[in-house]
Amino acid sequence: MPSVSSVNALQASIAQAERQVQQDQVRVNQDASRLEQSRQQLADDKQTLDDTKRQSVQASNATPARPAAAPNLTQAIEKPSRAEQILPAELSAQPKAQINAQGQTIGKLINVTA
Repeated sequence: MPSVSSVNALQASIAQAERQVQQDQVRVNQDASRLEQSRQQLADDKQTLDDTKRQSVQASNATPARPAAAPNLTQAIEKPSRAEQILPAELSAQPKAQINAQGQTIGKLINVTA
C-alpha cells in the first residue's frame, strides 16, 4: 500500500510537471508567432528585392539620354542692330549741369582750368 507521503510527493510532481508543460506551451506559441512574423518579413523583403531588380533591369534597358548638344557660343549672344538698341531713360536724357559747392557748374570749371 502506498503511503500518504508518497502520494503527496507524487501529486506535487504531477502539479509541477503540469506547470512546466503550460510554460513550455506558452514558449512554443511565442516561438510560432515569431516564426510567422519572420516568414512574413522574409516574403516582404523578397518582394522588395524583386521590385528593385525589375527597376534596375528597366533602368539599364532604357535608352540612355543623349547629352545635350554644346551651344554654339557665337550664336548664343545676339547683338541687336544699332537701330534696335534702346538706352535706359537716365542715359538717353540730355546731361544736366551739376553745380558744385561753390555754385560753379562742372563744365565751366573744366573749361576754365583746361
